[in-house]
Amino acid sequence: MKIVLIFATMPAQIYSPFTNFNFSNNKCFLTGQNLNSPEEQIQVFPQWLMSRYELENKPFKLLDESMATYKDLKLPCTAEVNERYLEPLENEIAAAFDTGYEALKALDEDKLFLWAGKLLYGIIFNEIQAGIKLQHSQGEEFNISQSIIHKFNNLHMMLQSLNLPVEFDGFKPYSLVLFKVDNAENVFGYRDEINTLTFSLRIKDFGLILCLQDNGANARYHKEALDKIADHTLHPIQFEELNARFFYSAYLFNRLPEYDIFTIGETISLEALPLRGTSSKPLFDDWMNKTYGQVLENFWKNWGFLLLEIIKNPEKPMSFLFNADGEFINGQDLKLPL
Repeated sequence: MKIVLIFATMPAQIYSPFTNFNFSNNKCFLTGQNLNSPEEQIQVFPQWLMSRYELENKPFKLLDESMATYKDLKLPCTAEVNERYLEPLENEIAAAFDTGYEALKALDEDKLFLWAGKLLYGIIFNEIQAGIKLQHSQGEEFNISQSIIHKFNNLHMMLQSLNLPVEFDGFKPYSLVLFKVDNAENVFGYRDEINTLTFSLRIKDFGLILCLQDNGANARYHKEALDKIADHTLHPIQFEELNARFFYSAYLFNRLPEYDIFTIGETISLEALPLRGTSSKPLFDDWMNKTYGQVLENFWKNWGFLLLEIIKNPEKPMSFLFNADGEFINGQDLKLPL
Protein backbone atom coordinates (compact mmCIF):
# COMPACT_ATOMS: atom_id res chain seq x y z
CA MET A 1 0.00 0.00 0.00
CA LYS A 2 1.31 3.48 -0.80
CA ILE A 3 1.65 6.26 1.70
CA VAL A 4 0.04 9.07 -0.21
CA LEU A 5 -2.09 11.40 1.88
CA ILE A 6 -4.29 8.95 3.74
CA PHE A 7 -2.53 7.64 6.79
CA ALA A 8 -5.20 5.34 8.22
CA THR A 9 -3.75 2.42 6.21
CA MET A 10 -0.59 2.38 8.33
CA PRO A 11 -0.08 -0.49 10.79
CA ALA A 12 -2.09 0.19 13.92
CA GLN A 13 0.87 0.77 16.21
CA ILE A 14 2.34 3.56 14.04
CA TYR A 15 1.19 6.93 15.31
CA SER A 16 0.41 9.77 12.91
CA PRO A 17 -0.43 13.18 14.37
CA PHE A 18 -1.29 14.27 10.85
CA THR A 19 -4.36 12.02 10.67
CA ASN A 20 -6.33 14.26 13.04
CA PHE A 21 -3.82 17.10 13.00
CA ASN A 22 -3.26 16.83 16.72
CA PHE A 23 -0.32 18.97 17.84
CA SER A 24 -1.38 19.64 21.40
CA ASN A 25 1.02 19.55 24.33
CA ASN A 26 -0.91 16.80 26.11
CA LYS A 27 0.19 13.95 23.80
CA CYS A 28 3.66 12.49 23.32
CA PHE A 29 5.02 13.70 19.98
CA LEU A 30 6.43 10.25 19.14
CA THR A 31 3.78 7.78 20.36
CA GLY A 32 0.58 9.80 20.81
CA GLN A 33 0.28 8.62 24.43
CA ASN A 34 -1.40 11.00 26.85
CA LEU A 35 1.04 12.76 29.16
CA ASN A 36 0.83 12.38 32.92
CA SER A 37 1.98 15.95 33.51
CA PRO A 38 2.61 19.18 31.55
CA GLU A 39 6.20 18.87 32.81
CA GLU A 40 6.76 15.89 30.50
CA GLN A 41 8.66 17.77 27.82
CA ILE A 42 12.05 17.62 26.13
CA GLN A 43 14.11 20.37 24.53
CA VAL A 44 14.15 20.42 20.72
CA PHE A 45 17.82 21.43 20.81
CA PRO A 46 19.26 19.04 23.42
CA GLN A 47 20.48 20.59 26.64
CA TRP A 48 24.04 19.33 26.16
CA LEU A 49 24.27 21.13 22.80
CA MET A 50 22.71 24.36 24.11
CA SER A 51 25.02 24.39 27.13
CA ARG A 52 28.18 23.86 25.09
CA TYR A 53 27.39 26.70 22.69
CA GLU A 54 25.46 28.98 25.10
CA LEU A 55 22.34 28.83 22.92
CA GLU A 56 19.60 28.90 25.56
CA ASN A 57 18.75 32.60 25.29
CA LYS A 58 19.84 33.21 21.73
CA PRO A 59 17.02 34.21 19.32
CA PHE A 60 15.40 31.65 17.05
CA LYS A 61 13.18 33.05 14.29
CA LEU A 62 10.04 31.11 13.35
CA LEU A 63 8.45 31.10 9.92
CA ASP A 64 5.66 33.46 11.01
CA GLU A 65 8.42 36.02 11.79
CA SER A 66 7.87 35.66 15.54
CA MET A 67 10.93 35.24 17.73
CA ALA A 68 11.59 32.52 20.26
CA THR A 69 14.76 31.41 22.01
CA TYR A 70 16.43 28.05 21.56
CA LYS A 71 15.29 26.98 25.03
CA ASP A 72 11.66 27.93 24.21
CA LEU A 73 11.46 25.15 21.61
CA LYS A 74 10.12 22.04 23.31
CA LEU A 75 8.36 18.78 22.50
CA PRO A 76 5.77 16.96 24.60
CA CYS A 77 7.23 13.56 25.41
CA THR A 78 6.46 10.96 28.07
CA ALA A 79 9.19 10.37 30.61
CA GLU A 80 9.28 6.68 29.65
CA VAL A 81 9.79 7.36 25.94
CA ASN A 82 12.50 9.89 26.73
CA GLU A 83 14.35 7.60 29.12
CA ARG A 84 14.05 4.39 27.06
CA TYR A 85 14.54 5.67 23.51
CA LEU A 86 15.69 9.28 23.27
CA GLU A 87 18.23 9.73 26.07
CA PRO A 88 20.37 6.74 24.98
CA LEU A 89 20.56 8.21 21.46
CA GLU A 90 21.36 11.69 22.81
CA ASN A 91 24.10 10.28 25.03
CA GLU A 92 25.70 8.41 22.14
CA ILE A 93 25.55 11.43 19.81
CA ALA A 94 26.85 13.79 22.53
CA ALA A 95 29.82 11.50 23.19
CA ALA A 96 30.63 11.32 19.46
CA PHE A 97 30.35 15.11 19.11
CA ASP A 98 32.73 15.51 22.06
CA THR A 99 35.35 13.45 20.24
CA GLY A 100 34.69 14.96 16.81
CA TYR A 101 34.92 13.88 13.19
CA GLU A 102 36.44 10.41 13.64
CA ALA A 103 33.81 9.36 16.19
CA LEU A 104 30.98 10.63 13.99
CA LYS A 105 32.40 8.81 11.00
CA ALA A 106 32.33 5.57 13.01
CA LEU A 107 28.67 6.03 14.00
CA ASP A 108 25.82 4.20 12.30
CA GLU A 109 24.47 6.76 9.80
CA ASP A 110 20.89 5.83 10.71
CA LYS A 111 21.54 7.15 14.24
CA LEU A 112 22.65 10.53 12.87
CA PHE A 113 19.56 10.54 10.64
CA LEU A 114 17.27 9.84 13.60
CA TRP A 115 18.99 12.41 15.80
CA ALA A 116 18.85 15.16 13.16
CA GLY A 117 15.33 14.08 12.15
CA LYS A 118 14.06 14.36 15.73
CA LEU A 119 15.57 17.84 16.04
CA LEU A 120 14.13 19.02 12.73
CA TYR A 121 10.74 17.46 13.49
CA GLY A 122 10.80 19.32 16.82
CA ILE A 123 11.15 22.59 14.92
CA ILE A 124 8.33 21.54 12.58
CA PHE A 125 6.11 20.73 15.59
CA ASN A 126 6.72 24.19 17.06
CA GLU A 127 6.20 25.88 13.67
CA ILE A 128 2.85 24.08 13.22
CA GLN A 129 1.73 25.05 16.72
CA ALA A 130 2.62 28.70 16.02
CA GLY A 131 0.84 28.57 12.65
CA ILE A 132 -2.33 27.07 14.14
CA LYS A 133 -2.36 29.69 16.91
CA LEU A 134 -1.83 32.57 14.47
CA GLN A 135 -4.49 31.52 11.97
CA HIS A 136 -7.05 30.68 14.65
CA SER A 137 -6.50 34.13 16.19
CA GLN A 138 -7.43 35.56 12.78
CA GLY A 139 -10.53 33.37 12.56
CA GLU A 140 -9.04 31.15 9.87
CA GLU A 141 -8.51 27.42 9.56
CA PHE A 142 -4.90 26.31 9.58
CA ASN A 143 -3.77 25.55 6.05
CA ILE A 144 -0.67 23.68 4.89
CA SER A 145 0.13 22.09 1.53
CA GLN A 146 -0.58 18.39 1.15
CA SER A 147 2.88 17.73 -0.30
CA ILE A 148 4.49 19.21 2.82
CA ILE A 149 2.23 17.11 5.07
CA HIS A 150 3.26 14.06 3.04
CA LYS A 151 6.97 14.68 3.71
CA PHE A 152 6.48 15.57 7.38
CA ASN A 153 4.37 12.47 7.95
CA ASN A 154 6.94 10.20 6.33
CA LEU A 155 9.69 11.68 8.51
CA HIS A 156 7.59 11.20 11.65
CA MET A 157 6.86 7.60 10.65
CA MET A 158 10.57 6.91 10.22
CA LEU A 159 11.38 8.46 13.59
CA GLN A 160 9.29 5.70 15.13
CA SER A 161 12.10 3.27 14.35
CA LEU A 162 13.37 4.68 17.68
CA ASN A 163 10.58 2.96 19.62
CA LEU A 164 9.05 0.44 17.21
CA PRO A 165 10.52 -2.39 15.07
CA VAL A 166 10.46 -0.22 11.92
CA GLU A 167 13.16 -1.04 9.38
CA PHE A 168 14.20 0.40 6.01
CA ASP A 169 14.23 -2.46 3.51
CA GLY A 170 17.39 -2.11 1.40
CA PHE A 171 17.47 1.70 1.21
CA LYS A 172 18.41 4.80 3.15
CA PRO A 173 15.70 7.50 3.17
CA TYR A 174 18.29 10.27 3.30
CA SER A 175 21.49 11.73 1.83
CA LEU A 176 24.21 12.22 4.44
CA VAL A 177 27.63 13.76 3.92
CA LEU A 178 30.22 14.29 6.64
CA PHE A 179 33.50 16.13 6.20
CA LYS A 180 36.38 17.14 8.38
CA VAL A 181 36.38 20.95 8.55
CA ASP A 182 39.04 23.31 9.88
CA ASN A 183 36.59 25.26 12.04
CA ALA A 184 37.37 28.10 14.39
CA GLU A 185 37.05 27.17 18.05
CA ASN A 186 33.49 27.24 19.46
CA VAL A 187 31.86 27.92 16.09
CA PHE A 188 28.19 26.88 15.93
CA GLY A 189 26.96 26.78 12.35
CA TYR A 190 23.40 25.47 12.16
CA ARG A 191 21.00 25.68 9.21
CA ASP A 192 17.75 24.04 8.26
CA GLU A 193 15.08 24.29 5.60
CA ILE A 194 11.94 22.54 6.77
CA ASN A 195 10.11 22.67 3.42
CA THR A 196 12.84 20.51 1.86
CA LEU A 197 13.77 18.78 5.13
CA THR A 198 17.43 19.76 4.82
CA PHE A 199 19.71 20.05 7.83
CA SER A 200 23.33 21.04 8.36
CA LEU A 201 25.61 21.48 11.34
CA ARG A 202 29.20 22.79 11.40
CA ILE A 203 30.88 22.53 14.81
CA LYS A 204 34.05 21.10 16.38
CA ASP A 205 36.19 19.68 13.54
CA PHE A 206 33.39 18.57 11.20
CA GLY A 207 30.51 19.59 8.97
CA LEU A 208 27.39 17.45 8.51
CA ILE A 209 24.70 17.79 5.82
CA LEU A 210 21.49 15.73 5.70
CA CYS A 211 18.65 15.72 3.18
CA LEU A 212 16.14 13.79 5.25
CA GLN A 213 13.56 12.66 2.67
CA ASP A 214 15.23 12.08 -0.71
CA ASN A 215 16.22 8.38 -0.66
CA GLY A 216 19.83 9.39 -1.41
CA ALA A 217 19.01 11.41 -4.55
CA ASN A 218 20.94 14.56 -3.58
CA ALA A 219 24.12 12.63 -2.77
CA ARG A 220 23.90 10.92 -6.17
CA TYR A 221 23.28 14.29 -7.85
CA HIS A 222 26.53 15.67 -6.37
CA LYS A 223 28.53 12.44 -6.71
CA GLU A 224 31.18 13.87 -9.05
CA ALA A 225 31.94 16.75 -6.69
CA LEU A 226 31.83 14.52 -3.60
CA ASP A 227 34.28 12.06 -5.16
CA LYS A 228 36.78 14.88 -5.75
CA ILE A 229 36.39 16.21 -2.18
CA ALA A 230 36.48 12.82 -0.44
CA ASP A 231 39.01 12.45 2.40
CA HIS A 232 40.07 16.12 2.27
CA THR A 233 39.83 18.55 5.18
CA LEU A 234 37.75 21.54 4.12
CA HIS A 235 38.13 25.21 4.90
CA PRO A 236 34.83 26.50 6.38
CA ILE A 237 34.10 28.51 3.22
CA GLN A 238 34.46 25.30 1.20
CA PHE A 239 32.05 23.44 3.43
CA GLU A 240 29.54 26.31 3.18
CA GLU A 241 29.84 26.15 -0.62
CA LEU A 242 29.03 22.44 -0.50
CA ASN A 243 26.21 23.27 1.91
CA ALA A 244 24.78 25.79 -0.58
CA ARG A 245 24.94 23.20 -3.36
CA PHE A 246 22.95 20.69 -1.30
CA PHE A 247 20.38 23.19 -0.04
CA TYR A 248 19.81 24.42 -3.60
CA SER A 249 19.59 20.93 -5.13
CA ALA A 250 17.15 19.91 -2.36
CA TYR A 251 14.97 22.81 -3.55
CA LEU A 252 15.25 21.55 -7.16
CA PHE A 253 14.36 17.96 -6.17
CA ASN A 254 10.83 17.49 -7.49
CA ARG A 255 9.70 14.08 -6.25
CA LEU A 256 7.70 13.05 -3.19
CA PRO A 257 9.16 9.72 -2.06
CA GLU A 258 6.57 7.05 -1.44
CA TYR A 259 6.84 3.75 0.39
CA ASP A 260 5.18 0.38 0.66
CA ILE A 261 4.62 -0.74 4.24
CA PHE A 262 4.71 -4.43 5.12
CA THR A 263 4.10 -5.99 8.51
CA ILE A 264 6.10 -9.19 8.81
CA GLY A 265 5.60 -10.73 12.23
CA GLU A 266 6.52 -7.98 14.67
CA THR A 267 8.54 -6.01 12.11
CA ILE A 268 7.19 -3.04 10.14
CA SER A 269 9.17 -2.93 6.91
CA LEU A 270 9.35 0.14 4.63
CA GLU A 271 10.21 -0.38 0.99
CA ALA A 272 10.98 2.64 -1.18
CA LEU A 273 9.11 2.91 -4.46
CA PRO A 274 11.15 4.08 -7.49
CA LEU A 275 11.59 7.87 -7.41
CA ARG A 276 11.07 8.16 -11.13
CA GLY A 277 7.59 6.60 -10.92
CA THR A 278 5.74 6.94 -14.22
CA SER A 279 7.14 10.40 -14.99
CA SER A 280 9.81 10.95 -17.63
CA LYS A 281 10.67 14.29 -16.01
CA PRO A 282 14.17 14.44 -14.45
CA LEU A 283 14.31 14.14 -10.66
CA PHE A 284 15.74 17.67 -10.39
CA ASP A 285 14.57 20.89 -12.03
CA ASP A 286 17.11 22.88 -14.06
CA TRP A 287 20.05 24.35 -12.15
CA MET A 288 20.05 28.15 -12.52
CA ASN A 289 23.39 29.75 -11.69
CA LYS A 290 21.87 33.10 -10.73
CA THR A 291 19.58 31.46 -8.18
CA TYR A 292 22.41 29.29 -6.92
CA GLY A 293 24.54 32.44 -6.60
CA GLN A 294 21.89 34.00 -4.35
CA VAL A 295 21.93 30.90 -2.15
CA LEU A 296 25.73 30.95 -2.05
CA GLU A 297 25.79 34.65 -1.15
CA ASN A 298 23.72 33.81 1.92
CA PHE A 299 25.98 30.92 2.92
CA TRP A 300 29.09 33.07 2.44
CA LYS A 301 27.87 36.01 4.55
CA ASN A 302 30.74 35.56 7.01
CA TRP A 303 33.21 36.32 4.23
CA GLY A 304 31.28 39.21 2.63
CA PHE A 305 31.13 37.99 -0.98
CA LEU A 306 28.31 39.62 -2.94
CA LEU A 307 26.16 38.16 -5.70
CA LEU A 308 27.77 40.32 -8.40
CA GLU A 309 31.18 38.89 -7.51
CA ILE A 310 29.87 35.33 -7.23
CA ILE A 311 28.26 35.34 -10.70
CA LYS A 312 30.67 37.69 -12.43
CA ASN A 313 31.00 34.83 -14.92
CA PRO A 314 27.35 33.68 -15.20
CA GLU A 315 28.41 30.35 -16.67
CA LYS A 316 30.89 29.62 -13.87
CA PRO A 317 30.00 30.98 -10.44
CA MET A 318 32.84 31.63 -8.02
CA SER A 319 34.09 28.52 -6.27
CA PHE A 320 36.56 27.83 -3.50
CA LEU A 321 36.13 24.08 -3.91
CA PHE A 322 37.31 23.70 -7.50
CA ASN A 323 39.67 25.64 -9.76
CA ALA A 324 39.01 26.59 -13.38
CA ASP A 325 40.03 23.08 -14.46
CA GLY A 326 37.58 21.48 -12.05
CA GLU A 327 40.30 20.24 -9.69
CA PHE A 328 39.90 20.36 -5.91
CA ILE A 329 41.55 23.34 -4.18
CA ASN A 330 43.47 22.47 -1.03
CA GLY A 331 41.74 24.34 1.79
CA GLN A 332 45.07 25.07 3.48
CA ASP A 333 46.04 27.17 0.44
CA LEU A 334 43.13 29.56 0.98
CA LYS A 335 44.10 32.85 2.59
CA LEU A 336 40.74 33.53 4.20
CA PRO A 337 39.63 33.82 7.82
CA LEU A 338 38.06 30.73 9.40
